[in-house]
Amino acid sequence: MVKKGTWVNIQATILEPKDRAEGIPEETAKTPLIMWVCGFLDADANVGDKVTITTRSGRKESGVLDEVEPTSTVTYGDFIPEILDIGTKARAILFGGDA
Repeated sequence: MVKKGTWVNIQATILEPKDRAEGIPEETAKTPLIMWVCGFLDADANVGDKVTITTRSGRKESGVLDEVEPTSTVTYGDFIPEILDIGTKARAILFGGDA
């Protein structure tokens, strides 16, 4: 049982394949449009249950409880040393110094 107020991820189908726009690639048109949203669980539930959550911005969203305390797996790639100096160089160009 997942307790009310726990940070969770839900999944909901936004569009079924029959409702997808015309002109999109055939492979895309065959699949439903799915959304995943994180938020705080509004009531105790189990994974797989239909639930409502409250997002960080206060929106209410409904869907199937998919994951409890999800971890971000997004990566922006390997470290690039040149990026470290971008802010400093931009300030120097724009304002004539580091401040």
